[in-house]
Amino acid sequence: MSTVLISGGTGLVGQRLSAVLAGKGYEVMLLSRKHASTFTYSTYKWNPEEQEIAHDAISRADYVVHLAGINISEKRWTISRKREIVESRVKSGQLLMNSIRKNNKKIKAFISASAVGYYGAETSDKIFNETDYPASDFLGTTCDTWEKAARKISEQGIRSVILRIGVVLAPAGGALPKMVAPIKYGVGSPFGDGKQYIPWIHMDDLIGILVKSMEDEKMKGAYNAVAPESTNNESFTKLAAEILKKPFFMPNVPSSILRLVLGEMAVIILKGSRVSAEKIIKSGYKFIYPELKTALTDLLLDLPQEQVS
Repeated sequence: MSTVLISGGTGLVGQRLSAVLAGKGYEVMLLSRKHASTFTYSTYKWNPEEQEIAHDAISRADYVVHLAGINISEKRWTISRKREIVESRVKSGQLLMNSIRKNNKKIKAFISASAVGYYGAETSDKIFNETDYPASDFLGTTCDTWEKAARKISEQGIRSVILRIGVVLAPAGGALPKMVAPIKYGVGSPFGDGKQYIPWIHMDDLIGILVKSMEDEKMKGAYNAVAPESTNNESFTKLAAEILKKPFFMPNVPSSILRLVLGEMAVIILKGSRVSAEKIIKSGYKFIYPELKTALTDLLLDLPQEQVS
């Protein structure tokens, strides 16, 4: 039985990944800031700020999946919040890298999350792929810094995979319930001009890609974890309203209002370009939900009733 050590394992993606891996016969181990008897899986304590981690965590691991990092859209981007966002990714990655090196542990693979923010907050006709350079804005530099730990681990002869993840759509938690909240009240409308693209992925496909990244020894380097079909904000909102059988007639929410409310963080919803899924498809991964209509139909029908009524 192979063991998988997951950072960020108590988050939305981590919980689902843990359950799927356990169902496939893996022994799942989690990294947590505290021990908790209520956790389903073996838990090892770590503290990235202090660069502390339980010795047995790495020594027992066959695979490491690094998902840790605070939510970039949870609070306004003050100077201190930006620092927290970067450090939560940098220090956790450094701690894992140093622990692997210190233990002289040759794990089978190191899988690291990143994000499509690597390509920056912009709306353009370009379709970004894995060979493009990182953007020079906050999102681009944050993701590039995030990925450096995985690059350094690969230099130690360990197979490393970086997944640049799009907007994860899940029936409970994450972005989708927030995105459809105005729609359920009949006031759904596009943000800004509505032309900004949303690189998205169904939770089931993200988990499938994570598992494939572990098990497929041919996978190395960066891959975009996004669905093949591109859509913009206006089309996404209109389709969601159609599936939920809600009206769609309200005027666009002005960009100025969103910037006033969200500050610099508004770029997350006001900007967005297309991101290519070609490389992950060529690796042999077959999407369960390649099209937005089938993905939203599946997810919105599974939303808790109080979220859609």
